[in-house]
Amino acid sequence: MKSLLISLFILLSFCQNSENRETSKKEYSTYSKEALQFCKKNKLESNYFLLADLGVHSGKKRLFKYDFKKDTIVSSYMVSHGCCDSMWGQTFTKNDPKISNEADSHCSSTGKYIIKERGVSQWGIKVKYLLHGKDKTNSNALNRAIVLHSWEEIPNEEVYPKGTPEGWGCPAVSNEAMREIDKLLNQSKKPVLLWVIK
Repeated sequence: MKSLLISLFILLSFCQNSENRETSKKEYSTYSKEALQFCKKNKLESNYFLLADLGVHSGKKRLFKYDFKKDTIVSSYMVSHGCCDSMWGQTFTKNDPKISNEADSHCSSTGKYIIKERGVSQWGIKVKYLLHGKDKTNSNALNRAIVLHSWEEIPNEEVYPKGTPEGWGCPAVSNEAMREIDKLLNQSKKPVLLWVIK
């Protein structure tokens, strides 16, 4: 009887986890449909977009390259979020980052960004991309100097249950990831959509 109950518990746990994975997949698929419409309307890259899910623990890969045609994630990267009123460089909000569009909040902002001008960064591999916020939730991105860049402190592989060091609101990736993303963005003939969700 005891072994039967244990087997039943394991089976229920597996089913629940499978259901959560399916829900997650459907959720991203829903985002991809809206993203594709947005990209076509705004004359952006229509083969893929970048999706950052800050609802995922910061110790896990949560920046995704989402292929529109395949309707699936084809690459994933580590990415930081803003520390807000916590200490810079720590991981105090690894489970639940605060979100804000306010100047000097040091928080990340959700919403759709158009990745545009490439420039020189003081961080990582010295490459940055300006992010043009297109929603009310991220409209201050340029004024807040929120850019896509790399940072030596960002790991290239998952560190869960540890978190990724938190910055001042920029989506920062590892140097290795930035080299790959930089090449990707340079090959795109049109600007690329970055959608940050939570």
